Amino acid sequence: MTAKWEFVLCDALVKVHPVRDPRPVSAETRFQAFLGEPASFQLAYRPPLESKFRDARPLQVRVEGAAADLVAASSVDLVPCTFVALPGHDDGYEFDEPGLYPDVLRPVPNGEAPVRFGSWGALWFDVTTTDPARAGVHELTIVVSAPDGSELHRAPVAVEITGIELPPLDIVSSHWMHLDSLADHYGVEVFSEEHWTIVERFMASAVEMGATSLLAPVWTPPLDTAVGTYRTVVQLVDITATDEGYEFGFDRLRRWLDVCRRTGITGVEVAHLFTQWGAKATPGIVVGEERAFGWDVPATDVRYRELMEALLPALQAVLDEEWDREHVVFHISDEPSGEDGLASYLAAKAVVADLLKGWTVVDALSEHSFYTSGAVEVPVVATDHVEPFLAERPEHLWVYYCVSQDRDVANRFIGMPSARNRAIGHQLFASGVNGFLHWGFNFWYTQYSIRRVDPFADTSAGGAFPSGDPFAVYPGPDGTPWPSLRHRVFAQAMWDHRALQAVRATHGHAAALDLIDPDRTLRFNHPVLDPNHYYQSRQRITNALTPPAG
Repeated sequence: MTAKWEFVLCDALVKVHPVRDPRPVSAETRFQAFLGEPASFQLAYRPPLESKFRDARPLQVRVEGAAADLVAASSVDLVPCTFVALPGHDDGYEFDEPGLYPDVLRPVPNGEAPVRFGSWGALWFDVTTTDPARAGVHELTIVVSAPDGSELHRAPVAVEITGIELPPLDIVSSHWMHLDSLADHYGVEVFSEEHWTIVERFMASAVEMGATSLLAPVWTPPLDTAVGTYRTVVQLVDITATDEGYEFGFDRLRRWLDVCRRTGITGVEVAHLFTQWGAKATPGIVVGEERAFGWDVPATDVRYRELMEALLPALQAVLDEEWDREHVVFHISDEPSGEDGLASYLAAKAVVADLLKGWTVVDALSEHSFYTSGAVEVPVVATDHVEPFLAERPEHLWVYYCVSQDRDVANRFIGMPSARNRAIGHQLFASGVNGFLHWGFNFWYTQYSIRRVDPFADTSAGGAFPSGDPFAVYPGPDGTPWPSLRHRVFAQAMWDHRALQAVRATHGHAAALDLIDPDRTLRFNHPVLDPNHYYQSRQRITNALTPPAG
């Protein structure tokens, strides 16, 4: 082991492992971003192991340069991963054994960086501005000092913020935020003022990640819940039974929509009308103070139809008043499958079909028959099952990935290289699909929501899913979201899509594809895993959007 401190400047697609030498930034790589987009890079560091050099106090880090005020620094912290990859996985993994891996981006506003003797650590830097007057190439210097104040390293970094403002994302980017997870983790009362504050912070973090749409818990979403059990109630609509029928209160829903507006969410997804994996039962809807529906009430129960006859028109009236229905979707049931699943899905859908006329219905599935049968109008298809849908193209098509998409396709497991996460932006653009969905923005439970987990200690939902699948954000102190590496890189993928939209608007679709896929070989089952591809293609995109000098 060396007796000297070591420092390596790295790009944002590097995962700095504690005992593997990090890949240094390529000489051709330019740290570059558009207005509002973070230009991100990392500084890896390794302290000496010899005892005479040991001092466990934090390092001191500061940024020098005229644009230092645009820089935010985070420590890349390690998390335990006990389930990293499924057996028989492909070669596109960076890590596949249990261990400690980099993921949490812990803010270090005081400039203190932790020291782990003999192992690599990393600092993450974001340089961001929305001000065109601050555009240009900024020369920064990262200065690292020992605990005693002696200077250890100076890293010069050039960062370019272009003066280009990109159009909004023109596809749906849906990430399901779990309000019960926020209340349960922080120990606050559901829909208390403290809860609403936390919800807004995490919603803003989802927008930073590139989310445009969230699942609205009009009633507690019947998702990832063991049969016969119920998650913490987070129902936005008050329902009261009267002698004449039902009365509804929509104040909390209106507040939810207002938070969406403030944070930049443009899409509203009404929680699923029936239970997951077959649509056989009703959600755990509370009427008055008691649960009146749930696993014990079949999907086709006449009482549920009576509730929906009253509730859905009233709900739709509020949505029409508050929102553009072109950006509202309803869900019947999540991930139906098999012949029995198709029959029960169709039976459940028949209960509410007439009440949803004129509204968009979207559901996640893998089997082509659920679309060809007419059961699902707008399919959200697993990326490893999407080829038949692309060949026989629906008018509207979304895609998703989750735990099962572990081979050949893009995903954001902790064990995967960051390039495999970023690949989805190019893939979504090249395929021309209308949306992307992921179920786990902040699912901090074991599988089936049986118990709560500490995401800093359990990254795999109790060992059920590959580490990183259940969430992309961590619960920092006092209700503050801490992003992950995967959160930041997925955001880069959405910025890639927006940049390609801008090229398409100026130069045409073919010209945009030429910048990322000149051979037209890009498919969902063939993501580009070379990190340099994303920096080189971004440079080509920027060049295409930069007016000629003079």
